[in-house]
Amino acid sequence: MSIRTDLLSLAATGIALAVAAGAAPASAQESVKIGLILPMTGGQASTGKQIDNAVKLYMQQKGDTVAGRKIEIILKDDGAVPDNTKRIAQELIVNDKVNFIAGFGVTPAALAAAPLATQGKIPQIVMAAGTSIITERSPYIVRTSFTLAQSSTIIGDWAAKNGIKKVATLTSDYAPGNDALNFFKQNFTAGGGEIVEEVKVPLANPDFAPFLQRMKDAKPDAMFVFVPAGQGGNFMKQFAERGLDKSGIKVIGPGDVMDDDLLNNMGDAALGAVTAHLYSAAHPSAMNKEFVAAYKKAFNSRPGFMAVGGYDGIHLIYEALKKTGGKTDGDALIAAMKGMKWESPRGPISIDPETRDIVQNIYIRKVEKVDGELYNVEFATFEAVKDSGKTKK
Repeated sequence: MSIRTDLLSLAATGIALAVAAGAAPASAQESVKIGLILPMTGGQASTGKQIDNAVKLYMQQKGDTVAGRKIEIILKDDGAVPDNTKRIAQELIVNDKVNFIAGFGVTPAALAAAPLATQGKIPQIVMAAGTSIITERSPYIVRTSFTLAQSSTIIGDWAAKNGIKKVATLTSDYAPGNDALNFFKQNFTAGGGEIVEEVKVPLANPDFAPFLQRMKDAKPDAMFVFVPAGQGGNFMKQFAERGLDKSGIKVIGPGDVMDDDLLNNMGDAALGAVTAHLYSAAHPSAMNKEFVAAYKKAFNSRPGFMAVGGYDGIHLIYEALKKTGGKTDGDALIAAMKGMKWESPRGPISIDPETRDIVQNIYIRKVEKVDGELYNVEFATFEAVKDSGKTKK
């Protein structure tokens, strides 16, 4: 009797499981999971905070359901340490069964996750890191941030054409810093400029003071500076402490050093700095004015270029899901993203179908006071700039 009862129990269990399995598609579809890997602590924490804020803002504005699928964000802090990034990406793909991995505050973090994106056929949306090679490391990587080549070539040309003859360079000693330096040098020297001093500073916790003294002694017309987002405030503080703001040496570079969320606290030492970049909180479009107002209202701070990279990254995911009808096949999603074009708070942007990299306007900006606050005020535009780091290969 007990055997028969056990058999009936097993049969009932089997039917229940079969019914449950069969019923799953008929009920609400499973959520689409996005693993957001960002530096929420450490030297790059402002990058992580901006991107996280922007993703939250976008989802508040557009809702958390796309093509009938609920969007679920799983935020993980990697502290911008590549070993952490790799471990977290693996856990998200294997254990959490995410459909996307996104974020990536620095290049080494993006590169650490690339092989996992390829193995898992999981789209990897790079919202921050800016070295040219990144999208070449996996066919599943799409970037919504920038490359250092896009802005560094343009500021190199601008400097050579605007009376700057001698430049000292100070760049962070890792891949993006090397990209920034090489592309600036290539264009500045081709325009007749001369590099009189070249300094590379450590990425982690740099003390700029001893290097700044070397810059001052070299007596250049300008200093070309690349430090990652989040370090510009510390750099400008030491720049002023060493008296370089009174020495007549201009600060030029890609826009990372004059990041909007830190700019207002840099003081008058930042006035007159000229940078080439993809975004300014002072960008005059109606869409950007709405974006800045909404971001300030939600987070009581000003959005910078990292926020825009995150905002456009989540937009890209939403639009790709719309195109696939909510299907999360990696190849279909990447195909949907190639060639996509839209209006961003930064201006018109698109995804290059060949490189999966961003095509965008680059603006030359000068730090000025507007209504008592410091802003990067745009005064020249270079339209639809591709990543020359790839096209020249």
